[in-house]
Amino acid sequence: MTATTAQTKPKPNLKTIALPASHGGWGFLFEPILLGLLVAPSMAALWLGVAASGAFLSQQPLKLALTDRRKGRRYPRSIWAERLAALYLAVAAAGLVLAWASSPFAFWLPLLLAVPLAAVQLYYDARNRGRELIPELFGAGALGAVASAAAMAAGWSAGPALALWVILFARTVGSVVYVRARLRLERGQKIRRLPVTLTHLLAALIIAGLAVAGLAPWLAVAALLVLLGRSLFGLSAQRRVVKPKIVGFQEMAYGLLTVLLTTIGYFLQI
Repeated sequence: MTATTAQTKPKPNLKTIALPASHGGWGFLFEPILLGLLVAPSMAALWLGVAASGAFLSQQPLKLALTDRRKGRRYPRSIWAERLAALYLAVAAAGLVLAWASSPFAFWLPLLLAVPLAAVQLYYDARNRGRELIPELFGAGALGAVASAAAMAAGWSAGPALALWVILFARTVGSVVYVRARLRLERGQKIRRLPVTLTHLLAALIIAGLAVAGLAPWLAVAALLVLLGRSLFGLSAQRRVVKPKIVGFQEMAYGLLTVLLTTIGYFLQI
């Protein structure tokens, strides 16, 4: 073995730098994009989806780059993380510019409101605490703003548009709380079922309030009640033990169901 070969540094695994470590986040990304495109289709909504995808993908390399900088170290992965973060953020910026050019309506309010939520997640990520409850809720919740922005880009007023975000946020909170409890249960750990149930009930009541006010369809409430039933059974002794990956895929299916029921509710006004 030559000296040059001995000193060769291993090439960083680009997949672990370029893509999120958790697969569950993909559902939280695609749900608001799909809901926005279905209830308020437009070119601006499509470009907002591109912007959201770029912002979502930037999370992993940004986390690695900020973590390395905070430790005062610079690895080969640091360079790739910075490059990929810059690329993804450029895609996000381009998507926003194209969305702005495609719509005569202002849609910035939901996106501005989402910035603090995303900043909290990034703060925790830089300290390797991104798996805690608060950053998971805030990061996933921030993505829901895309649906509201898409609606406003199609001419919706702020109230009904922001209601879309509330529906998605209610679904997100329930999902995060349930999955965390379900995974602990599958590992044989003790859990508290009552907080999970109360979280789902509160979410359904909030959306019911929006439905009473005419800002959300009743089918969105039905979707959240389905999620309540899922949590009751999924944390019961009658559940079927499954791998964490299966739990994630199941949640993506429930998220799609929530989007479809909400969309049908808007179209049929029920």
